[in-house]
Formats: sequence, structure tokens, C-alpha cells
Amino acid sequence: MATTRRVARVAELIKREVSNMILKDIKDDRVGMGMVSVTDAELSGDLQHVKIFVSIYGTEEARAQTMEALASATGFIKREVGQRLALRRVPEIAFHEDRSFERGVKVLSLINQLSREREEKEASQSD
Repeated sequence: MATTRRVARVAELIKREVSNMILKDIKDDRVGMGMVSVTDAELSGDLQHVKIFVSIYGTEEARAQTMEALASATGFIKREVGQRLALRRVPEIAFHEDRSFERGVKVLSLINQLSREREEKEASQSD
């Protein structure tokens, strides 16, 4: 069992390397259909499994195709991570779409809408 600090350090290295690979090394055109960024990597305590969270900006079709492309490139990414980080055992990689940014934007727009409605209500009451 690896220490918590080592798990966090290896997860950050994996996140950085996968981000670079998506940007430069993956030749699949489907990955470029939506703007892709790696938002997080969660590594299990035994360093055997990693969940890589990606944020994809684009249409639903572009998101689906990008996720398919990432799934098909998993073998390449795993091999490259093993070579670049020189790990004894390379963790199994699973990609997950991160939609937290969209939820944040939605919540922010609702807050702004409520604020505008409150200002309009206060303005109409003072008249």
C-alpha cells in the first residue's frame, strides 16, 4: 500500500502526462472535435486503477465521439504512461467525463437571475 503523499504525487504526474498526450500525441481526429482538458486523476491506494476526469467543451455528439476516442486510445495512453513515468505496474486507466464546470455555470446563471429579479422587485416597490 502506497502512502497518501505518493498516491497524490503519482496521480498528479499521470494527470500531467495524459494531458500532454491528449494535446500532442493522440492522432485520432475525434479527440479534437471538442476542446478536451484533464481536470483530475484519482488513483487508488494500491496504485492499480486510475480514474481520469476530462472536461469536454462542445456538442453532445462531439462529447460522445471524444469519449469513444479516449476509450479506444486507452491502451496507447497506458503504454506511454508506463514508459514516461517508469512505474513498476502501470495502473488500469478509465476515462470519465467531468461536467462540474457546466453545473457551476448553470448555478451561477441561476444566482444572477435571482439577483436581477430581486433588484427589479425592489425597484418596483420603491416607485
